[in-house]
Amino acid sequence: MAQAQTQTVDLFVIGGGINGCGIARDASGRGLTVTLAEMNDLAWATSSSSTKLFHGGLRYLEYFEFRLVREALIERETLLRAMPHISWPMRFVLPYHKDMRFENDTPTSRLLSLFMPWMKGRRPAWLIRLGLFMYDHLGGRKILPGTTSVDLTSGPEGAPLQDRFETAYEYSDCWVEDSRLVMLNARDAEARGATIMTRTKVISAERENDLWRVETQDVETGATTVHHARMLVNAGGPWVGDIIQTKVRINSREGVRLVRGSHIVTKRLFDHDKCYFFQGTDGRIIFAIPYENDFTLIGTTDAEQTDPEKKPVCTPEERAYLVNFANAYFKAEITDADIVWTYSGVRPLYDDGASSATAATRDYTLKVDANGGAPLLNIFGGKITTYRRLAESALEKIGEHLSVSGPWTAGVSLPGGDFPVDGFENLVRDLQRDFDFLTAFHARRLARAYGTDARKILGRAVTLQDLGRDFGATLTESEVVWLMQKEYARTAEDVVWRRNKLGLRLEETQITALNDWMAQRRQSAQVAE
Repeated sequence: MAQAQTQTVDLFVIGGGINGCGIARDASGRGLTVTLAEMNDLAWATSSSSTKLFHGGLRYLEYFEFRLVREALIERETLLRAMPHISWPMRFVLPYHKDMRFENDTPTSRLLSLFMPWMKGRRPAWLIRLGLFMYDHLGGRKILPGTTSVDLTSGPEGAPLQDRFETAYEYSDCWVEDSRLVMLNARDAEARGATIMTRTKVISAERENDLWRVETQDVETGATTVHHARMLVNAGGPWVGDIIQTKVRINSREGVRLVRGSHIVTKRLFDHDKCYFFQGTDGRIIFAIPYENDFTLIGTTDAEQTDPEKKPVCTPEERAYLVNFANAYFKAEITDADIVWTYSGVRPLYDDGASSATAATRDYTLKVDANGGAPLLNIFGGKITTYRRLAESALEKIGEHLSVSGPWTAGVSLPGGDFPVDGFENLVRDLQRDFDFLTAFHARRLARAYGTDARKILGRAVTLQDLGRDFGATLTESEVVWLMQKEYARTAEDVVWRRNKLGLRLEETQITALNDWMAQRRQSAQVAE
């Protein structure tokens, strides 16, 4: 069978996580022709398995990662304005106790041990206050409120905590729906001319006559296609090293350190909408975050993962670690019976030779290889908060080889985010007014997922039945069709775990029925073509 051929594009991007889709969006908006290939679903790996935060990284200050923290803090508010439906401010409560310790051997702990050996690895209160002061001021904060002190003996923040905690510090960061962020970047890239291919695996990539010849294979049909591009971008995340070695086949000293981060989701553990920042006696930290209205998200761990092909899972040891960590703070003991779901993702951190997974840098590194002709850009590391800046930095590198215009993404809303940063409640209210059959939960869920695009899903419906088949938990046929046509969803798993989190509410039989319906619809569409 002859291989299909395509026209030459400026960029071919490997990887449909947040970095790949962010670069595709930025490049398309600058007039470059772009093709992106993802071997699974978009956000299939790391980009749907984060702790769901836009944050500066308070603990990174102890590693003197000042540039990274400053950039991330500035980005919080830039991103918040661009996507007020999938991102919103949250307040974080950091209970103080005298046994707070540094993780192993940080630059700050070494400095303190030199001048204050009696501290013996403890994080003193004055150092925490200094860190929070820097956190408030490094990024030129304008929207988010600053740090305050909290009396845990009288406020609602202290009610679920053990009585030994009397004082806390409260500071600001932001929540983000990580996998939806990927989808919106992909949608916007496509709207600006990019070609987004999911379930499409890169088999090989080689330089040929000053171009890249990239061969891909449709994972479902087996059909192969040859693409030509002026530049190749390797945004493979955990597979970035494998792509260099087995697909591109070039020598490189750069590599990634794979660090597994696991989370548990429990029934709701407290009644307020603030998050907790817990510090352990081992020096690590975890968050306990309100999640999907009725649940609490607890994480994360830092564990080495050697093989990107091995699907990361929350091990029994990590599960027990998170439960025990949280139980050192909460009054009501968490047991395995309280856990409703676990998930785990692999962070592809740049390998800087750090002594531990926790100490490995969260900063990103971009490396261009142009020795053999057509340039290759490899993306190492990065964090979800700085994805937009990473994309801008990538375009600066690309601009050294291709003609590109200037940066444009700062302040430009993502699909559905074209409303004021403080306008979410008005959006929900207007949806319920105009579609009075929506429950409060349904209206808020649609507004959170789709923003102003929620109206396109609802269309002219005047009753719930007008939205078609009810799959359960407020998921209707109209929404699923939108996800299949506009957001690249092909299976029930795509829908209930990466486009939303209704997998927490649906029964297995309901998910199976949804999957069967989607398969039948796809088959009918293929026959019609």
